[in-house]
Amino acid sequence: MQAVWYERKGTAREVLQFGERPLPEPGPDEVRVRVHISAVNPSDTKQRGGARGNVTMPFPVVIPHQDGAGVIDAVGSGVDPRRIGQRVWIYEATLGRPHGTCAQYTVVPAFKAVHLPDRADFEAGACMGIPVMTAHRCVMADGPVLGKTILVHGGAGAVGFYAIQVARMAGAARVVATVSREAQARQALAAGAHDVINYRQEDVGARMREITGEAQCVDRVIEVAFGQNLPVNLPLMKPGGVIATYASDAVPEPSIPFWPMLAKDLTVRFVLVYAMSQAAHDDAAAFITSALSGGELKHQYHECFAMQDCARAHEATESMSVVGKVLVKID
Repeated sequence: MQAVWYERKGTAREVLQFGERPLPEPGPDEVRVRVHISAVNPSDTKQRGGARGNVTMPFPVVIPHQDGAGVIDAVGSGVDPRRIGQRVWIYEATLGRPHGTCAQYTVVPAFKAVHLPDRADFEAGACMGIPVMTAHRCVMADGPVLGKTILVHGGAGAVGFYAIQVARMAGAARVVATVSREAQARQALAAGAHDVINYRQEDVGARMREITGEAQCVDRVIEVAFGQNLPVNLPLMKPGGVIATYASDAVPEPSIPFWPMLAKDLTVRFVLVYAMSQAAHDDAAAFITSALSGGELKHQYHECFAMQDCARAHEATESMSVVGKVLVKID
C-alpha cells in the first residue's frame, strides 16, 4: 500500500517519506479501513517534530495522523463481519500504535472506527476526532450550558470553531469568540458566535462587559491559551464558573492566582482527548453521530493536499496562519 511515514523525529521535509509499506491485517477486535481522507492535527506535527524534547521514536516506523475517514474493508475476530463496507470516521489511530491514517489502509480497534452517516462526506468525517471530541468535552463536561454565557478563545481554530457550535446546539444564551483577524471573525460568526472580539484590536474584558452589561459575565470559558489568557478571564468569571482548557503553548507553566480563583469557587477543567475516559469519548461520538445525521455541523477546510505533499500539509498546520482544517487525500 502507499503511505507516508517517518523513522526519526524532525522537520516535515527532513523526515517524512512517501512510498510503499506492507498492508496491515486486523487482529482480534480490530477493523481495517481503506482511508479516503486523513486529517492533520497540531498533535500530529508536534509528535513528528519532537515537541517538548520528546525525540524518542515510540516505534521504529510511524505512519502519522490520528484522524481520518474511509470504508471498512476487513475485520478481525470478534467483530461483526457486517461492518465490512461501512463508512466510518476514525479517531486516535496512533495512540499507542504505529500506523495512523496517512496511508491507503489503517488498522484500529473497532470502537475507534465510528459509523459515518450517509449525509456526511469523508472530509467532514476526518475532522471529527480530536477537534470535535475536545470541543464537546470542553463545553459539556461540567454540566448543561443552557442559558449560559460562553467565551470561546480562538473561535476560528479547529477546536474553537466546533466549540461554538456545540455550545449553540446545547442552548447557550450567548457565545462570544475571540479572534485575531477578519478572516477568523467571519469563520467564528459562520459557526454561530453571537459576537466576535478581535483581541489584537480590542480589550476583551471591556468588550465582554459592554456586550453583556455585566462585570462578571462569563459562566464558562473554552480556552486554547490558558496561561496567556488567565489574567483576562479571571475578572470576567462568574462565581462557580469553569475554565475548560486544552492548550497553553504561549505560557506552558502558568502561575495560578490561587486566592482570587478560590474566592470565586472556580473550576479549571484540563481537557486532553487522549486521556479522556471511554465514557467521555462515547458521549462525544454519540453527539457527533446525531449532529452529522441531522446535517447540523458546519466545517471549515484550508486545503486538501496530495499524499506526496504531506510535508506541505504539516507545514501549513504548523504555520498557525491558515484558517480551516488541513487534510490529506489518500489516493
